[in-house]
Amino acid sequence: MYAISLGDDGAELRPLEPWQAEEFLTHMDRGREFIGRYIPLADAASDLESARAFLQGYADKAAADAGRIYGIWMDGKLVGGVLFRTMDINQGTAEAGCWLEPSAVGKGLVTRACRVIIDWAVEERGIHRVEWIAAAGNEGSIAVARRLGMTKDGVLRESYLRRGEWQDREIWSVLAPEWRATRKPS
Repeated sequence: MYAISLGDDGAELRPLEPWQAEEFLTHMDRGREFIGRYIPLADAASDLESARAFLQGYADKAAADAGRIYGIWMDGKLVGGVLFRTMDINQGTAEAGCWLEPSAVGKGLVTRACRVIIDWAVEERGIHRVEWIAAAGNEGSIAVARRLGMTKDGVLRESYLRRGEWQDREIWSVLAPEWRATRKPS
């Protein structure tokens, strides 16, 4: 297996695969309430069987070139991840996303990891538009979109039912030419 360093602090980005379901579940258990405030991932991986099925779903997406999932490890411990929830190579679009357990917040891990996967999607897979969809109240996720140089495309009002409450979602995006312009050394 490969790992990509995310910097000098020991953080690594690695594929997250079905055989890692137990580690993934343990990680989810540490951050379930925090992660679950805005995204359904915490509810989707509630036991070993569902955690394995969730990761298998992404293994199937990777095999079909329709999505990817990666874990973020800090000092050998899974603390979060980034993903392409969807990828449409023919249309040149992908939706990126993230999650972290509380112990990993505020270290820039998601921003660094997203830079790696967006670079790959744009440069290796020919993705033209990367989208970021965040609950309007998820200030951390919105801050990542800003740090990635994304543009706010709009708000989908009460478009998402999360744990019995309607939530607004913000749509952010970056286009390949914009991404390349921000990645050039100055």
